[in-house]
Amino acid sequence: MTTSSRRTALKNIAGGALTLSSISTLASGMEPPKLKGNIRHSISRWCYQNIPLEELCQICKDLGIESIELTGPDEWKVMQKYGITSAMGQTAWPKGTGLPNFWNNPKNHDVLVETYTQLIPQAKDAGVTNLICFSGNRNGLTEYQGLLNCQKGLKRIMPLAEKNGVTLTMELLSSRDSHPDYQCDNVEWGAVLAEMVGSPNFKLLYDIFHMQSMSGDHIRNIRRYGKYISHYHTGGMPGRHEIDETQEIYYPAIVKAIVDSGYKGFIGQEYIPSAKDRPSVVAGLKRAVEICDV
Repeated sequence: MTTSSRRTALKNIAGGALTLSSISTLASGMEPPKLKGNIRHSISRWCYQNIPLEELCQICKDLGIESIELTGPDEWKVMQKYGITSAMGQTAWPKGTGLPNFWNNPKNHDVLVETYTQLIPQAKDAGVTNLICFSGNRNGLTEYQGLLNCQKGLKRIMPLAEKNGVTLTMELLSSRDSHPDYQCDNVEWGAVLAEMVGSPNFKLLYDIFHMQSMSGDHIRNIRRYGKYISHYHTGGMPGRHEIDETQEIYYPAIVKAIVDSGYKGFIGQEYIPSAKDRPSVVAGLKRAVEICDV
């Protein structure tokens, strides 16, 4: 897990949010989606933690989903057997670090540089081109000092990232709701950091669910700051459930703006399925892919 909210969701899932059977993915006769090819589709592993990885790989293949993200090197080896990549890689963060305590704390720089020094070549070998990272919480830091601290640490690892063709991608998260005090909580701050780092191998993960909580204005943000973004996440607001008509974000228009911006990467479904049975979970995932396949 990379966030406390993800850990909480997994506890709920483990408590019975999904009742999974061993039936094959599309055994009920569900037709696979007919995809346009403008967007590459991905899902976040933590949202489907109760589904064994190999079964999840087969579900993805059946639905035209190319990636299972927020996965690490051991999982990449399994996924490769199914032709599935990871649009956003991660690892087990060193003790004392993690989402609330990352690049904006200089005390973490040595251990984070060491961690990414090991992880970046592994990502290259597996064909994984994005690795997630975080700002950390403010903990009293000014916005400017947080920028300077992140810049200093990131610049130490950028030469290796550039050499291996791997992008470190900092996630934008809501400090108003899920992650109080998190510093990289708006795209403007992230864009300034990207300019300060000055490398094409540092970009942002624009989490639409989280940015809806902060300010919305997604289409304008995509048009203005798209060059700094290497990945997008979805999630229904409120509640981080399905991205259908039951929630407040209209994803087709947002994804169209993403496509119009020239973006060629992945969109990662990061919603928690509300269904309790496997066929309904798969049907919901198919629907999410179709909604974003503009």
